[in-house]
Amino acid sequence: MTRLKVHVERHAVSRIGWLRAAVLGANDGIVSTASLVVGVAAAEATRGPILLAAGAGLVAGAMSMAAGEYVSVASQADSEAADLARERAELATQPEEELEEMTAIYVARGLTPDLARQVAEQLNAGDALAAHARDELGISEHVTARPVQAALTSAATFAVGAAMPLVVSLLAPLPVIIPTISVATLVFLAVLGWLGARTGGASPWKPMLRVTFWGALALLVTAVIGKLFGAVV
Repeated sequence: MTRLKVHVERHAVSRIGWLRAAVLGANDGIVSTASLVVGVAAAEATRGPILLAAGAGLVAGAMSMAAGEYVSVASQADSEAADLARERAELATQPEEELEEMTAIYVARGLTPDLARQVAEQLNAGDALAAHARDELGISEHVTARPVQAALTSAATFAVGAAMPLVVSLLAPLPVIIPTISVATLVFLAVLGWLGARTGGASPWKPMLRVTFWGALALLVTAVIGKLFGAVV
């Protein structure tokens, strides 16, 4: 009996569930907290209100990210569960129609009708629901919704990201706190973009430019608003 040689590969798609939440959480933590600090500092506040805004932004943002990610991903999980339940019922009551549907999918992917039918029959003879979930619904192990994982990852990475501008605002001299925070934030964002790209197996330059551009825009807008409100007060 011929033994098949297994070629093991590791693809970045296996990390997509937690990587998206991690990058989003860290990016949001850095940008939102740094923007708060710059906005409050632009209003010519003392260090106390600046640190209070940064600390409150860290806690509130982490809780918001956790709740938002959990609700969003849980809704996706509910939709996936409903689709799987519907597919399970159709496999039980309409097996021939489901077999024809799978055959059509494989024909559309380039197989001949006879081979497509054979593949569909063999897959249906095994774990039919898994085969239909993957090829018909696009639900696979790598992209299955995991609400708790997404919530915890987003909250933790938001807190880590928010801690960076918080520490800088604590250590930076007050007269130069705005440029110090701004430069440090753009450096943090560039590093985050590089790490996210490398973890996902992509080229880092475009993510680095993208994240630093939007971070700089957020800092500029909040600084202008803070300056205007400070002048009015």
